[in-house]
Amino acid sequence: MSSFLHALGRAAYRHKWRTILVWALVVGVLGGTAGLISRSFDNEFTIPGAPAQVALDQLSRTFPEVGGTSASMIVVAPEGSDVESPDVREAVEARLDDFEALDFVDTAANPYDDLVEGTISDDGRAVIVQVQIPGDAQAVTDAQREQLVAVAEELQADLPGSTASMGGEIFNMSVPGFSIVEVIGVVVALVVLIITLGSLVAAGMPLLTALLGVGVTMTILLGSTAFAAINSTTPMLAVMLGLAVGIDYALFILSRHRELLADGLDAEESAARSVATAGSAVVFAGVTVIIALVGLAIAQIPFLTVMGLFAALGVAVAVVVALTLLPALMALAGERMRPRKPKPAAERGRPFRGWVRLVTRVPALTVAVVVVGSVLLSLPARDLTLALPNAGENEIGTPARTTYDLQSEYFGPGFNGPLIVTAGIIGSDDPLGVMDGLKADIEAMPGVQSVPLATPNQNADTGIVQIVPTTGPSDPATADLVERLREMEDDWLDEYDVPTAVTGATAIQIDVSDRLGGALLPFGIFVVGLSLVLLTMVFRSIAVPIKATLGYLLSIGVAFGLTTLVFNGGHGAELIGLERPGPIISFLPILLMGILFGLAMDYEVFLVSRMREDHVHGRPAREAVQSGFVGSAPVVTAAAVIMFAVFAFFVPEGEGAIKPIAFALAVGVAFDAFIVRMTLVPAVMALLGERAWWLPGWLERRLPALDVEGEQLHRQLELADWPGPDAGQVAHVEGLAVEGLLGPVDLDLDPGEVLVVQGAPAQRAALLMGLAGRLAPDAGRARIAGELLPGATAAIRRRSGYVDATLQPDVERGLETLSRRRPPLALVDGADALSTPGARQALDRLIRSAQERRDQAVVLGVATASVVADLIAGPHQYLELHDPDPDPAPALATAPEQTTSDALATRKDLR
Repeated sequence: MSSFLHALGRAAYRHKWRTILVWALVVGVLGGTAGLISRSFDNEFTIPGAPAQVALDQLSRTFPEVGGTSASMIVVAPEGSDVESPDVREAVEARLDDFEALDFVDTAANPYDDLVEGTISDDGRAVIVQVQIPGDAQAVTDAQREQLVAVAEELQADLPGSTASMGGEIFNMSVPGFSIVEVIGVVVALVVLIITLGSLVAAGMPLLTALLGVGVTMTILLGSTAFAAINSTTPMLAVMLGLAVGIDYALFILSRHRELLADGLDAEESAARSVATAGSAVVFAGVTVIIALVGLAIAQIPFLTVMGLFAALGVAVAVVVALTLLPALMALAGERMRPRKPKPAAERGRPFRGWVRLVTRVPALTVAVVVVGSVLLSLPARDLTLALPNAGENEIGTPARTTYDLQSEYFGPGFNGPLIVTAGIIGSDDPLGVMDGLKADIEAMPGVQSVPLATPNQNADTGIVQIVPTTGPSDPATADLVERLREMEDDWLDEYDVPTAVTGATAIQIDVSDRLGGALLPFGIFVVGLSLVLLTMVFRSIAVPIKATLGYLLSIGVAFGLTTLVFNGGHGAELIGLERPGPIISFLPILLMGILFGLAMDYEVFLVSRMREDHVHGRPAREAVQSGFVGSAPVVTAAAVIMFAVFAFFVPEGEGAIKPIAFALAVGVAFDAFIVRMTLVPAVMALLGERAWWLPGWLERRLPALDVEGEQLHRQLELADWPGPDAGQVAHVEGLAVEGLLGPVDLDLDPGEVLVVQGAPAQRAALLMGLAGRLAPDAGRARIAGELLPGATAAIRRRSGYVDATLQPDVERGLETLSRRRPPLALVDGADALSTPGARQALDRLIRSAQERRDQAVVLGVATASVVADLIAGPHQYLELHDPDPDPAPALATAPEQTTSDALATRKDLR
């Protein structure tokens, strides 16, 4: 990957204006499209298949009168009056016609009707008018909402001293907004960038690329509202996360670019190398975050899956922008990016050198203090209370919030979260009696304030019982009531012979919260397992992944604990502008686990990979911990401060779900970066010493290698002139070996040459598959078709062709493909096993074509060389393989054109 990124960075640098123009066109086209087709956000949280949702869908078909969506108007009479007074009643009833005159309104129920209960408060001060609207809430436009509000305002004007407020389901639709506080977070990020990069020009680049990435993400998201239900939390999350990772990813690449420029590298090559090296780590970090966010689909909750996908989209766009637009901006800046007075190596990172020495002086003590402190801070999470957002969490002064508060004041908190019990009464002989019986049973249950409605539909096949709980929709006691109602279903089936179900918006929200809670464990297993696997591949270690994963769990615990203290307990609520403590949004835990996992792995990779690099280059393990920490800590510190600032400044003015999400991410990032990664990690690494890098040999051989620091690119650059002009142009091999199968082999092949390899099947396969990039060698090095081995196996596979005549069903077709594709290196194993004339003719054509056109080399693997001697016209090389031998391999023998017996007589035994 580093080679590809090196080429990508160089291309973007050389074609800077073209790259910038492409991104400008992308933003323009997407922005214009979004402006034409975008719709409002949908804050309806549902789960297909959940019991309450199934019951509600059924109710919409059998009882359409309660289907669709609704709005409600609450009217509070002037002081000294009540809603039963003639002037108030006359004004309210007059407005019913105004509501029904609106073309999008179905009905407006008369609250004074004798058949309607529960619409007048017990003290007579307030009355509620229910307005039924067909369709879903998302289909209601802003203009239509304004028409409803205008009716309420006219009523309030007609009754001086009264209050009339519109609210309800359709007013829960909201468009997220930004304030000056979030801008302050960006300013803080700019200051940190200037301090870290030492250049105003360089500091502006991460902000520019991050803002462009956020813009692209938002235009895609807004355009997608025309095709999918997206809640208003999704864009804020995408902006917050996209801005944070966009700045950080650009910072990692830019800081590497400045380091290379300080070392005297050419600006173009520096940009290409920084994209290849730091960019590789950025790709790994971004992919890790994306996998974790897409993994939210494990919960099988549509709105959460959508949130995860668009947050992942924001991260993906940030990665692509950092890898393409950033080198183009580097090209515009040119030599202005080069540091004027680089600090001497001894002076770089002096504060971090002191810190790492402190935490590793007595590493066991550091570990104990961090672990104990983390556990103590995590303890409040035991009291974590979760719920989905409702209108009571909207901004004060909005119609939905005003109506919610007035309804709670005059009708009780349960009025904002009514429940519905449905009954299938189609088989009942006495539907009215059944409904009366259900009403009486429910009224007698604890937690029920009133039952204003219990009635069958017009067809007498479905009945509904509307229940007003004594507690609000987010109160755990309301969830307990739902559970008691569901426990009564079997009793009601026995007593009344009718099936029942509990539904309504509140019941659906409770089901959503339960589903989210149940998804935490499998998602946690997924995240922890992913962490162990990815980090084992990156660091080739057992201890490092376990330590990183345990550190992540500590960070999660602390983030949950502190969030519980503030948002559930109310401690320090005034510091963040929290109006009152209450439940935390239900999807915060699983969302936090996914996002913080990716960010924690970012810091782990950038810190520990530098320690590993220093250790591989010969430093003792403990010394490598300190030198690696000093080399990487400054940029990790800057990245963490920036990310913390971006998240933290979304907290004071954050609306609804964004406030706790931003708070949890801010404290989680800060704790993970500064306490876990920069305190616990060096202490654990120092405590483990050489054992930190232990990995069983069998696992080392089976794990794929993830080159996140561009080691392969460094190797390619170091060996750019190897092996020299006198070596084989198609293949040059030195000491290639596979443990237990193949001893060291040396060989050279030029275009038009043929090599015959004789040996046991396993030995031949090891050599030929190694030359074809299909088997990693354990020792030696080679350049195959211009690519290095080990390392560029994917490129070698593309530039070679391999046919196993003993296994491939259609050998003749495979050989014809080799002749047609003409890869620089063609390898045929089991060439002496060709049993059909057509296959042997195809092999003969391949060999003759290679010798005549001299554009490819051919390697034949055989058990008996004499079987294929008649196919080889002209000089060829011969190699006989024996059991692996530690002695160096001698040079190849070349056989001139001669008879078969003479050719076999000139063999040279090469081991």
